[in-house]
Amino acid sequence: MVMAQEKVTSPFLEGNFAPVREEVEADHLRVTGEIPAGLEGMFVRTGPNPQFDVIKGYHWFGGDGMLHGVRIKDGKVSYRNRYVQTEAHRREKSAVKALWGSGLGAPEFDNPNGPGRGNTGNTALVWHDGRLMTLWEAGDPHWIKLPGLETQGTYNYGGKLLHAFTAHPKVDERTGEMLFFGYNMMGFDMAKGGARVPYLQYSVVSADGEITLTTPIDLPRGVMMHDFAVSEHYSIFMDLPLVFDTQRAMKGESPLHFDRDLPARFGLLPRRGQGTEVRWFEAPACYVFHTLNAFEDGDEVVLDACRMSHVDLGSLDSTVAPTPEDRKLVRDDADQALHRWRFNTRTGAVKEEALDDQTSDFPRVNDNLVGYAARYGYTARFGGGSGMPEADAIIKYDLHTGRNVVHHHGNNRFGGEGVFVPDPAGTAEDHGWVVTYVYDGNTGGSEFVVIDARNMESAPIARVPLPQRVPYGFHGAWISDERIEKLQRP
Repeated sequence: MVMAQEKVTSPFLEGNFAPVREEVEADHLRVTGEIPAGLEGMFVRTGPNPQFDVIKGYHWFGGDGMLHGVRIKDGKVSYRNRYVQTEAHRREKSAVKALWGSGLGAPEFDNPNGPGRGNTGNTALVWHDGRLMTLWEAGDPHWIKLPGLETQGTYNYGGKLLHAFTAHPKVDERTGEMLFFGYNMMGFDMAKGGARVPYLQYSVVSADGEITLTTPIDLPRGVMMHDFAVSEHYSIFMDLPLVFDTQRAMKGESPLHFDRDLPARFGLLPRRGQGTEVRWFEAPACYVFHTLNAFEDGDEVVLDACRMSHVDLGSLDSTVAPTPEDRKLVRDDADQALHRWRFNTRTGAVKEEALDDQTSDFPRVNDNLVGYAARYGYTARFGGGSGMPEADAIIKYDLHTGRNVVHHHGNNRFGGEGVFVPDPAGTAEDHGWVVTYVYDGNTGGSEFVVIDARNMESAPIARVPLPQRVPYGFHGAWISDERIEKLQRP
């Protein structure tokens, strides 16, 4: 007698976290308001979206990647969504069922299909050297063709990519360089017969798409390093105490553990330097999922990021946390808010300060100013009170005056990361728009919204109801029409 498998439950499989399974296309969408002149291109966002019923366990970070894209051209708006065609997605699609769990527990060594789902392409996007790539921090990028969102396969720079590719590379629009890193929490590579590998490696890609530098950076232990930052002359790495624990993994628990007894370390490395040149600065224990930006101010390197006093990734995992209450990600006691660190390269001093006390994350600046002093930043505010990463508003920070303004999405309406799009005719840093997807809990539908970045407190200047619900996801990118039509690699 075959026993029925118990249904996997998780708050990250319910409400607007629940997946959509259909891939659709829709043209000539209705616009409430007016699409502003100059806004021509495509907004693409990736996120987790299991294609089949989940087995064994679910963690929000573990679902199959799905891309949602809105194209604006000649004043007309269209929408489409596509799964990222990863190897795991193709294998499960052929089997017509899930083959792996989607949790963060121990590898499934007894699974005949392999020990885990692997690369999902579900985390973030980057445009560089004529390619849009969707990213997952423990594997290679997947190259995506626009505007159809077709997966072209993985991209490894002609075999020169020697380590995992972070979900959060930084592109310096002034030099054209892309800077990135890859971490390995275990310190060995099963694909290489268990060979020892560095916990952290760093690479630089030139403006014309060639990897010009790869160097290891010594760490005392394996950690989850989700993001980093760059300034004009430095790359800034965050050795934070979310450590990999083999013993926890062997017990089927989340192998990631926040060790409050360890300090937070920030490493400054000359952007084209060798790993041995890194200089470490210590601060009180914390965790940072996402950085806003970094820049240089005299002898100081300044880092702005959304800081948490602690984090428990296992709390999101349906195989570890026993109740929905235990699986809340946004916790009041974590003090998840925008902070600033100043690292004095002459004296070695560190200064840390809170820039706000509103709970928020997914920070963004004008992409043209990544690595340089920016006056304005934008974060998604988690103010719904549910303990879930549902953003009820977008905060615009004036980093010169310390003031902020808030764009509220409305009653029972929740968005995500706000992506700044510069107006091609603009001259000021904030002359442009903030775009995002918003879920309306009153109707059960989703919209693409366009907000005037200079008038954030006002209602969106354009709202586009979409033909299907867009589940909450992670990170997005705006790709201009010029890049799609003229600069995209064939």
